[in-house]
Amino acid sequence: MQYIEQTITGIDGTTARFIGYVPDNFPEVVPDRTRPTVLIVPGGGYTMTSDREAEPIALQFLAADCNAFVLRYSCAPSVYPTALLEVAEAMRLIRDNAEAWHVDPARIAVLGFSAGGHLAADFATSASDSVLRAHGYDPALLAPAALMLAYPVITSGEYRHDGSFRALLGERYGDEQAMREVSIEEHIDARTPPVFVWHTMPDDCVPVQNTLMLIEACRAAHVPVEAHLFPEGGHGLALATAQTAWQGVNGIEPGVQSWIGLALDWLTRTFTD
Repeated sequence: MQYIEQTITGIDGTTARFIGYVPDNFPEVVPDRTRPTVLIVPGGGYTMTSDREAEPIALQFLAADCNAFVLRYSCAPSVYPTALLEVAEAMRLIRDNAEAWHVDPARIAVLGFSAGGHLAADFATSASDSVLRAHGYDPALLAPAALMLAYPVITSGEYRHDGSFRALLGERYGDEQAMREVSIEEHIDARTPPVFVWHTMPDDCVPVQNTLMLIEACRAAHVPVEAHLFPEGGHGLALATAQTAWQGVNGIEPGVQSWIGLALDWLTRTFTD
């Protein structure tokens, strides 16, 4: 296996960590094969990136014979669009190194958790197009083929996670135009790739209405969406197992643990269609 670690310099001089887990090819199984690839974007309210939503998630995809990359992006006091451009640069690295890293360029997905879900969705939808072009990126060349979201921050409106948008926008928080620019449900259109999303109904941090608004926006734009709403569990469950529970105790939800298998099944079907 190749273990990759690089730094990405943000537009404000901060640095992001780009970490990759790439299985080796070997002669007994198609020696020149390429694999599905997932770029994982952890959450943390745009103030940090969660360890629980990073390597443990990558290892699940690695075990399913996918390449897995994690982006530990810049957070507050860095503000929009610093982290977005770091995602773009991470995707450029993946595509530019596709041969060396056994990446199938047609089977690249982005997976985001909580505020990282907002960042992943911002990157994967038309919300980011003008910003990416202004910084020399072609959105069409970077676009992922699938978008996966776990308890995502979506709307900057009534059901917003206030702390995430305050951290993301800094002094621009509250500016009507700035808030709309980063409200994902406003930007779901034909460019949006197929979506997999899950949330827990009792989430008292990022209300489930965020996911419901995303589902409705996808329906209206004829974007394929598979959604799973679980009746139990709070926010930030990651794998919902002891492996990712807070202090090994809080956040174990047996009824939610199926999400990773559901996501892998969905990804296989999406990349086969």
